[in-house]
Amino acid sequence: RQTIRMLFGRKKRNPIKIPEKNVSEWKYSVCNYCSTGCSIELGLDDQGKVVTSRGVADADVNRGKLCIKGILEQELFESPGRGTVPLLRDNTDDAWQPSSWDDTLDRCAEKIKSIQQQYGPDSFAVVSTGQLLTEEFYTLGKLVRGCIGTNNYDGNTTLCMASAVSGYKRFFGSDGPPGCYEDFEHTECLMAFGSNLPEQHPIIYWRLKEAREKRHFPMIVIDPRVTMLAQWADIHLPITPGTDVVLLNSMMYVILNEGLEDAAYIEAHTEGIEALRETVSGYDPKTAQKICGIDEDTIRNVARIYAKAGSAMSIWTMGINQSTHGSDGVCNINNLNLITGNIGKPGGTSLSITGQCNAMGTREWSSCSGLPGYRLLENPKHREQVADFWNVDSDFFPEKVGLKQTDIFPAIETGQIKGMWLVATNPLTSMANQGRIRKIMEKLDFLIVQDVYQDVETVEFAHAYLPAAVWAEKQGCHTNTERRVNLTRNALPAYADSKPDFWIFNQMAKRFENSKRMQFPDDTESAFEEMKQLSKAEEGERRTLDISGMSYDLIEAKRGIQWPYRDEKASAGEDKGEPRLYTDGVFQTPTGKAKLICVNFVNNNECPDDEYPFWMNSGRVVEHFHTRTRTGKIGNINKFSPTPYMEMNPDAAAKMGLKAGDYVRAISRRGDAVAMVQLTQRVAPNMVFIPFHYHDCVNRLTLGLLDPYSRQPAFKQCAVKLERVDQAEAAELNKVRRQF
Repeated sequence: RQTIRMLFGRKKRNPIKIPEKNVSEWKYSVCNYCSTGCSIELGLDDQGKVVTSRGVADADVNRGKLCIKGILEQELFESPGRGTVPLLRDNTDDAWQPSSWDDTLDRCAEKIKSIQQQYGPDSFAVVSTGQLLTEEFYTLGKLVRGCIGTNNYDGNTTLCMASAVSGYKRFFGSDGPPGCYEDFEHTECLMAFGSNLPEQHPIIYWRLKEAREKRHFPMIVIDPRVTMLAQWADIHLPITPGTDVVLLNSMMYVILNEGLEDAAYIEAHTEGIEALRETVSGYDPKTAQKICGIDEDTIRNVARIYAKAGSAMSIWTMGINQSTHGSDGVCNINNLNLITGNIGKPGGTSLSITGQCNAMGTREWSSCSGLPGYRLLENPKHREQVADFWNVDSDFFPEKVGLKQTDIFPAIETGQIKGMWLVATNPLTSMANQGRIRKIMEKLDFLIVQDVYQDVETVEFAHAYLPAAVWAEKQGCHTNTERRVNLTRNALPAYADSKPDFWIFNQMAKRFENSKRMQFPDDTESAFEEMKQLSKAEEGERRTLDISGMSYDLIEAKRGIQWPYRDEKASAGEDKGEPRLYTDGVFQTPTGKAKLICVNFVNNNECPDDEYPFWMNSGRVVEHFHTRTRTGKIGNINKFSPTPYMEMNPDAAAKMGLKAGDYVRAISRRGDAVAMVQLTQRVAPNMVFIPFHYHDCVNRLTLGLLDPYSRQPAFKQCAVKLERVDQAEAAELNKVRRQF
């Protein structure tokens, strides 16, 4: 017995003890990591310091639960590397000089104007984020569209959600996910494309898991890798990377050929079915299996399961979006759901799971892809509406959207763009083909970086640094994946001399001529009131994005409200928004019908060959978020994955004489990166997987070929070769990384 205790237990147990937190006040907030939209409360001690956080039990989204990132979110506020004062320098090899806010903003405005005067209004670009508060996005859009006047303005949501946006617009006439988390509780079949919820969105995964425990329904996961979600699925389809379009066309071939479609729904609510029939007729399962790698019987089986379910839903994340066929993949998911009648009903939906905490907010209100409230620059009536509301000339607005982020960088390379303002985004980790991006950044005449952290990689190339406040030092709203608007209450004063992004945008606006005619509210609640007015539909318009019935107090009381929530609802005493869009089958297209769009597969993937024999795939791990600007600074999170690693199949490793813990160099046609080998059967022998969070790793390899509609890069498919490196040298490099 003593021996057993020594081997399998401890004589003297020392259980983990969580120290008691003396909380004197709780502040309501929303988690600032992924798009799930968890309601949290921040606990302040009697000195006003945040000492803990907890989930909000009566919030519908997370019901008291938080993932590891949310549980430790309170450690962000005084984490290393935070910016304390504005900084200026003339050249990037000069030392930084502390400056006042007035002098720094004066200098920035002066440089923006001088660049535009010399090279034209579009020679200066602004690239934003998906992590500001919605009122800040609205104010930034107002500043850029109404004052600065550049049309080269985008958000880094182009790197994650642009293909979903493009697909929704092409089909339904407007952006906006039509479903909600509650659909898990009603669906009879779920199909997940390139989505690994347990690591990407743990609380959404918990909602799904709970729903299946109460009422089991089939779950089909399409992913080249055996992800955690795939391990839990009834059916896993390890598809050949980048061929989702082929699989979906083949499924629709089966459904239409066997008469499993919802003919009544197709007739009443869609257009284009005959053209779709003709297109998918070339994708019979015998032909498709040779391209997508899924055998013909399995294709027929999953098509029948999906079509015969009383309700069926599709979810997807970056596995679809981050591809040269991303928009086409989203289109085909929408095709599948429309021909089976699975839009606008409980349990039947096409639900994109958004990446960043407020990517929806930037899609709705930042004016990156148009004008506020999903209005289009291409629509003269929309330009007039916003111009009248802002009191600017409609001629000041361009008649079409300018360059996306992924096209802005090549425009810097060719000299069309001379200056740039980066807001809370880090392209020196997040953009594909990093070697090229670094050279491009060196060409800028003037770069402004606005970020919470001074040590973010892009500051290396900046001429001005604006220290921003973190989310709990501000007040405003987020919109989550299911269109739920939720509120963050200000919990702390801004750190050192950092400032809320809302304040920075307002102060910058004062330095441009048009601001004398426009009104920039002094507080976020007043900005929210402007947004409410702009969200109302004018006579003859169909507008789903309506928040006119909301208020800060009501949002907090209800722990978030889904749009549309019109003022008529609020006046009638109803305190809930609409969980689903298009429940009446009427869409925001000119005819009111959804468009079925034909999609053919064009194989422009970079595929493995004799010289580069491995597929390289990338994705998230649960303990990190995006470029690790935040999670890399929190010890109890970072300790799980402090250095880059590569998942590799044991059989492939054995052929190369590699073992777990060895370091290898992955080499693509664009660059190379060193990572530690982790052996696992989760990847095929001709594939490796590398988490994308590390700034000197995966995006040194990625291709970055763009989707023709969304301009989103292909992060998921490229070819690499592997070679063993000097182990001592690589280990020393990783020591340096960990210290950094």
